[in-house]
Amino acid sequence: MASPTTTSSRPAAASGQEAPAVPARAYDIGLLVLRLALGLTMAVHGAQKLFGWFGGGGVEGTGMFFESLGYPSPEAFAVVAGLTETLGGLGLALGLFTPLAAAAVAGTLVNAIAVKWGGGFFAPEGVEYELLITLTAVALALTGPGRIAVDRLLPRLRTHRLAYGVASVVLGAVVAGVTLLLRH
Repeated sequence: MASPTTTSSRPAAASGQEAPAVPARAYDIGLLVLRLALGLTMAVHGAQKLFGWFGGGGVEGTGMFFESLGYPSPEAFAVVAGLTETLGGLGLALGLFTPLAAAAVAGTLVNAIAVKWGGGFFAPEGVEYELLITLTAVALALTGPGRIAVDRLLPRLRTHRLAYGVASVVLGAVVAGVTLLLRH
């Protein structure tokens, strides 16, 4: 089998024959597109909460919404949610501290799922959008950013390790759980 930096070959599922080799670069570009889509989407949601951009409520409006959901210190939670979404989203887009950025996004969306729970699965009342974002972020935490990422320039993160992703996802879940316990 060729090295993962040049090509990747995998068995074809149905025929038992080798599938054509896929350049590793294709995986890196695919992960880049996924990171950019998810990361920039989350950064925009964070900017809505922090600055009121893109039709958002800003800290005050988001704080009022959080107060209606039972969060204590709702404006402080609005700032935390806005920063987490903005910085986590930008981290994903850049491929910077990818496992932690992905876990931040996933943890924030766990709270959103808990708030919307009971509205069914399908949007707009259901949790499908939030669940899709959460699981996409978890997948990125576990797989890593690919080679087109700032993490590749950082000595400790140059090579992604599954343990980093798992530890980050666990951390994000614990923080999300603690946040949910603080709700009235």
